[in-house]
Amino acid sequence: MPTFPDSSELCVCFAHIAYQMEAVYGQRKQAMRHFQTRSLEETAQRLPEAHVLAISGIWQNDLLEQAGKLQYIQSIGAGYDQFPLDELHQRGIRLANARGANRNAVSEHTFGLILGLLRKIHEARDNQRRHQWRGMISNISEREDELAGKTLGIVGMGHIGSRVASIAKAFDMRVIACKRNTASYEGPADEVVGADAVGDLLDRSDVVVLNCPLNDETRSLIDAQALARMKPTAILINVARGACVDTEALLQALEAGEIAGAGLDVFDPEVLAPENGLWDRDDVIITPHTAGETQAYEANVLDILQENIARLQRGETALLNQIV
Repeated sequence: MPTFPDSSELCVCFAHIAYQMEAVYGQRKQAMRHFQTRSLEETAQRLPEAHVLAISGIWQNDLLEQAGKLQYIQSIGAGYDQFPLDELHQRGIRLANARGANRNAVSEHTFGLILGLLRKIHEARDNQRRHQWRGMISNISEREDELAGKTLGIVGMGHIGSRVASIAKAFDMRVIACKRNTASYEGPADEVVGADAVGDLLDRSDVVVLNCPLNDETRSLIDAQALARMKPTAILINVARGACVDTEALLQALEAGEIAGAGLDVFDPEVLAPENGLWDRDDVIITPHTAGETQAYEANVLDILQENIARLQRGETALLNQIV
């Protein structure tokens, strides 16, 4: 494996259709040469110049044929299933993801969705546009609700799930967390259950939050059977991956009143089709996969990138968020 270049020789390619990685990096006044590409074609054309590639959605495996100098890939997102890990290992190309970069953003967005549904903020906004003053409500079950005393069930207790649990405790909620290895958990959850007890978590929770990765175990985790186990007063929040939820089963459960509502940031497939029935439901809040996208995101990813470049230049083998 060739020696990792020093800052005077190193070249970094930032490849993303929207994020301002190069501009934010430039503000840090780094000595390393860097440039931005906005498409797969432009990335393929300029990749031969780069020792480091920071990339997200436009990655294609064919890019490796243009990557003669490439030694390190920084995924701009937390996901890395799009990368050919075995081939990267064979070529001696290191890979790290951006796990933790959106921890604050996604956990805060989670509670934005929860509070939006329980406080009916979206309905108030609709009334505002109609210049309609809603009067007092006699039917108790139709009023806004409070979080204190309710049970929050979290599926997936990584960086984001753990912070969601901490925030929930500030709202005086009881927290049940689902984690593969329950013995390794240290955090604010009142109770931790294994993956085999997801059904019990669904039975008992007033709010169910998905923070889990997408894999064979979590694909369609929330299907018709799972939704039937939830309380009719419960809400579902999905800020994980769209395929963790059976969209058609969710729509049917909402129509049948099996659950009270859903806050959804991810969908399968994305983009959510204009004709999908979820768009028009008052008991659903939809955001377009923006939970992790904040004004701080580029800076958070660059913190990981710069730390790993420094480690590689020092000859260290362990990377922050190392995948390969």
